[in-house]
Amino acid sequence: MMTPDQRAVWDRFCAETGHRGEPFEVDQFGDDPAMANELAGLILAGRKQATCALARWYELPGRRYPRTGDLSLVLDGGGTARCVVRTASVEIKPVREADAQFAWDEGEGDRSFEYWWREHLAYWHREAAAHGFTFTIEMNACFERFKLVWVAD
Repeated sequence: MMTPDQRAVWDRFCAETGHRGEPFEVDQFGDDPAMANELAGLILAGRKQATCALARWYELPGRRYPRTGDLSLVLDGGGTARCVVRTASVEIKPVREADAQFAWDEGEGDRSFEYWWREHLAYWHREAAAHGFTFTIEMNACFERFKLVWVAD
């Protein structure tokens, strides 16, 4: 569900690009407003070109995994639509199979695998505690690469 302001941005994207249809997702990256602002900024700077989420969220009723070509409206920490990204590739595999190239493509911190691993494990443990499940590195994750295709303003 989009707010009226988010809808206006999506409608402008559609008018400017000729796209028809709804976004796959309208969401922010991260689990707090500051992180969402930082990650949206990395996308806008062209540095962040990937994301990784636990597969369990895409397997809930009414949800699906992203597919190549899907368009998503990226929000900042205040819920303002900042840009549109297009899914370039998707791979579902256990968290333990993450690699240095994916960490680099995700563009966070110093872009090292060590940084990525430490920060993502902390994130997933927070997520598990908040939602009442046990996280393990054997869990499947959705490793998604994307391209920035449109900037809101």
